[in-house]
Amino acid sequence: MPTKKKRLSAHKLTLEIQFGSEALEKRWGEILSPSLLRKWLKSALQSSGIITVRLVGAAEGRKLNREFRGKDYSSNILTFTYPSENDVIQADLVICMPVVVKEAKEQKKSFDHHFAHLIVHGALHAQGFDHEDELESQAMESLEIAILNKFGIQNPYI
Repeated sequence: MPTKKKRLSAHKLTLEIQFGSEALEKRWGEILSPSLLRKWLKSALQSSGIITVRLVGAAEGRKLNREFRGKDYSSNILTFTYPSENDVIQADLVICMPVVVKEAKEQKKSFDHHFAHLIVHGALHAQGFDHEDELESQAMESLEIAILNKFGIQNPYI
């Protein structure tokens, strides 16, 4: 009689999606569904997480980047990580939608593939991955490529 394999419990994800304006919610609310964001986030998380994804316009993106990074422009994604207990990742991922749309067009990538890359990128930052030096950058990029490949998304760095 075959034995049953014990299933490993999956990491739990608590996800909140916020929109910086009604116009952003109207434009992106249905396209970027919670199930899609959850799928991309869970693929990148190595433990359970409490994640807020906030979609913002250029003004809010620029303000946050200036306030928290000292850079006076809108960045595609900002990751804010918070202390937590029990290895639960707690973070806010703030995504500037006009920047993401512009980058996808400039890089000749589909919007959803570029957005998925940024979600994975932000989730890895929330876990302490970085790209401040060459070795860290290579490790983070390799992990991003492997995760995105699971979804049929080609290497975003080529």
